[in-house]
Amino acid sequence: MAEWSFLTNHGRVLLCIARDPGVRLRDIAAQLDVTERTVHGILIDLTEAHYVRKERDGRRNRYEIQEHLPLRGSVSRERTIGEVLNLLVGSPRAKRQPQKART
Repeated sequence: MAEWSFLTNHGRVLLCIARDPGVRLRDIAAQLDVTERTVHGILIDLTEAHYVRKERDGRRNRYEIQEHLPLRGSVSRERTIGEVLNLLVGSPRAKRQPQKART
């Protein structure tokens, strides 16, 4: 049986960023079991569509989801990215801190 998911890889990348705006490409790739190149392409799609803003923070990137934007291709009432992420992640990202490495 073929594997499938309720969420696209674009949605899954957004979830990773929602959980940790400072997440690295390689960490997203490992969590989603895809290549870093795939994640890079998805991030290009999301930034070109203005769903994600990327900023340099020292040697790393930090991502900001534009939560006010409507879902792409929505057929029902216009839902925003933020509304959907709040359902899936649980609490607003503005209050979340990047996950610390466990020692």
